[in-house]
Amino acid sequence: MATATAYSFFSSPVFVRPYSKSQQYGLRDRKCKPNLGLLMVKAQSNNSYYRSQVREEDIVIVGGGIAGLATAVSLHRLGVGSLVLEQGESLRTGGIALSLYKNGWRVLDAIGVGSDIRTQFIHLQGLTIKSVDGRVLRAFNFKDDDESQEVRAVERGVLLKTLACQLPLKTIRFSSKLTNISRRHIGDDTMLELADGTRLSAKVVIGCEGIGSPIAKWMGFPKPKYVGYCSIRGLGYFPNGHSCQNKMSNINGSGVRAGWFPVSSTKIYWNISFKRDSPGPKISDPDELRKQSKELLRGWPAETLLEIIDHTLDDTIIRAPMADRWLWPGLNPLAYSGRVAVVGDAWHPMTPNLGQGASVALEDSVVLGRKLAHAVKSGSSSSVEEALESYERERWPVVFPLAIKANLLGAVLQTRNPIVGYFRDNIFTPRLNPQSMFKHTNFDVQPLGLHTKQ
Repeated sequence: MATATAYSFFSSPVFVRPYSKSQQYGLRDRKCKPNLGLLMVKAQSNNSYYRSQVREEDIVIVGGGIAGLATAVSLHRLGVGSLVLEQGESLRTGGIALSLYKNGWRVLDAIGVGSDIRTQFIHLQGLTIKSVDGRVLRAFNFKDDDESQEVRAVERGVLLKTLACQLPLKTIRFSSKLTNISRRHIGDDTMLELADGTRLSAKVVIGCEGIGSPIAKWMGFPKPKYVGYCSIRGLGYFPNGHSCQNKMSNINGSGVRAGWFPVSSTKIYWNISFKRDSPGPKISDPDELRKQSKELLRGWPAETLLEIIDHTLDDTIIRAPMADRWLWPGLNPLAYSGRVAVVGDAWHPMTPNLGQGASVALEDSVVLGRKLAHAVKSGSSSSVEEALESYERERWPVVFPLAIKANLLGAVLQTRNPIVGYFRDNIFTPRLNPQSMFKHTNFDVQPLGLHTKQ
């Protein structure tokens, strides 16, 4: 097992995972001591014995992203171990930066990592929205209507490393791509087969692989739907510091919109969304993406953003199609099937128009972690299934309307229709109410009982 427990539900004998000294790697940065929390397990292609055995595991989390690591940390804080399977050779630190609102920070505080992260990033004070002719359509401070609001942009890599550092050795297994999932009957253990030939029999499986989740597909979820626009994003780097104000800045145009905000004293996140009938070919050349970005901004009052684009490092600029999935009752599966569940983007991918993807995934993780840990300690397989059912019942009323709200907001902001554009710039945006706009961030959670690292 990933971690020994005394609970009868997880008391069956297991095969011990083989690890060699050379397979142990720790994160080396100022926030994490070497060999604390990570164990990299490379594919053992020359060891047919271990590859042919079925290894029994208690809780297997598929995906070492934000949702997967936060779920593992939540369980660990409550004294329950897990095994995290990550298909990459290291943490997936791509994705540049993400925004976290107070709901996300409350989760990070609850699992004991908020204070380690927040000091590294700028506290954003407010939002300014302009039209392409330079008019200020709306400007407000986040704390004007809610003193408790907290907004910061966080580098994905820093968040992942901080979460990983909280986990015991042998928790994360890299180079572990899932190739097949099977189960004879609902309620049975689930068989996971990996690309290196490893076979795992898991009592509980949690899918956290993101928007293209194989587990979600296996459960019967439809493929996320393209919403009609793409986004180019990047991270401007100013080694000597920048003069960007500590706020979010947005510009709305016809079929195109742009935004930027500081992440730290040397980095600024930016994005440009643009209408496109189809996602189009994949483009990864940074020079081409910079060129496209500047063409989209031609004639705009965006001198600051153009400078940020010029200072963007090659490995931080990406283009991606935007997609989501609406969880209509009766038309989509539940978030669980037997003792298999999905979390975050694997379950409810949503567009980034509310900046809630990461925060809501963190909410999922701590809610599921608390319910699952309590069920595991009860020592009953039926309690585990009831915990997953309770998780779905609590989270669905939150994530379903939020995905729709984000989609509809994007449709208005991204419009090419001149009538809708007039409504957006002269009626909708000037009357934006921050209190109702950020009502969904009013998530509260108590600190999880801290469990000593092993």
